[in-house]
Amino acid sequence: MIERKLGSRLGAAAVAAAATRAGTAALRSFAPGGAERWTRKNYAGRGVGLYAGPAVAVGATAGVAALPARVRAAAVLAVLGAGACGGYDDVAGAGDPRRGFRAHLGALRNGELTSGAVKLFGISAAGLAAGALLKERPVDKVLAGVVIAGTAHLVNLVDVRPGQAGAAVLAFAVPGLLRTGPGAVVAAASMGAAAAVLPDDIGERTMLGDTGAHALGAALGTAMAAGNGRTGLAAHAAALVAVAAYADKRAGS
Repeated sequence: MIERKLGSRLGAAAVAAAATRAGTAALRSFAPGGAERWTRKNYAGRGVGLYAGPAVAVGATAGVAALPARVRAAAVLAVLGAGACGGYDDVAGAGDPRRGFRAHLGALRNGELTSGAVKLFGISAAGLAAGALLKERPVDKVLAGVVIAGTAHLVNLVDVRPGQAGAAVLAFAVPGLLRTGPGAVVAAASMGAAAAVLPDDIGERTMLGDTGAHALGAALGTAMAAGNGRTGLAAHAAALVAVAAYADKRAGS
């Protein structure tokens, strides 16, 4: 039994890593729309490709393919939904200096729908929908949704230097990996996808962008939500809301 559980986690990590590497290579080779569309300036002003972002989203979802239908659907919905919203912000929000929830909600009150607001509402909706699939009771569904969306936001927050987001996913996924149940497999898939792009991310040959950071965060959040009961969900949700509020305050100061 132990060997079977270990094998399922290793298998999920291996599939996620292989799919991520293949996706990154394919996007780098074909660069739909031209290479310029996939290039952004990093913190040091170097041109870096965004190929890893969509690749980790595909890789993380590939890694959960063997899970039961409801958990698999929740993970796919959370990861692809968060990745798509992040991708929209990568494209439509390029060059927008506004940061933090308050800035984007303030713009919305003035009649402007920013890409950041679209991302906020889209990822929140995807998280709540995924939480509804994972849990039975209404309170648990909402808490799970907050954990998934909040973790997607958290990983994006730490993605300010090469390798930081991937390293955070690897570290935060370890407790989930040690649990029993399908959440451990989702944790393994998130780790496999993160590990596959980490060397190129640290080497500044590629970057996750909002697409990849949000997708990996959603995968990690789904693992947390699937592996915790109400007490654990409430603790995680409270911590994530506190971190988000602090970061938003810092962004607006």
